[in-house]
Amino acid sequence: MTPAHVVVPSPVGDLTVVADGGAVTHVLMDAARHRPGAPEVFGDVGDPGEEPFASAVTQLDAYFSGSLTTFDLPLAPRGDAFHQRVWALLREIPYGETRSYGQLATALGDRNLAQAVGTANGRNPIAIVVPCHRVIGADGSLVGYAGGLDRKRFLLALEEPSADVSGRLF
Repeated sequence: MTPAHVVVPSPVGDLTVVADGGAVTHVLMDAARHRPGAPEVFGDVGDPGEEPFASAVTQLDAYFSGSLTTFDLPLAPRGDAFHQRVWALLREIPYGETRSYGQLATALGDRNLAQAVGTANGRNPIAIVVPCHRVIGADGSLVGYAGGLDRKRFLLALEEPSADVSGRLF
């Protein structure tokens, strides 16, 4: 099949959702470090289209309104086997929670993989849906986010349980 895309307005800027063969391959932020228009990184985003995006648009809208905590979309991120393992772990981080790069590396079986986890996290092609924004530094600090730390802060605040807002660190 030929990829197609739709641009979805959001509180963190326009998101370009790309699908190929009925599965989402990318959710790209307009001002992210790795963004649409970089075919050497992402390949062809295809022509604008409406299908198969209805569910993705609906779920992203629900996420930003605070009524969706888990996405249920067919995904087909493109990356090597290590990247796929990291991205699968990201999807296991519950809404409203965070993990450190070291915790993810340990889950992969080698604490020394923290830097490689960071690289894979930065190459996540499906922002927000594959929640790389939920990964923080070992000391709890907000570090590294291809969409920028302001967006990461916004997404984490959006997911923060309301009872925790008064004591939040960022």
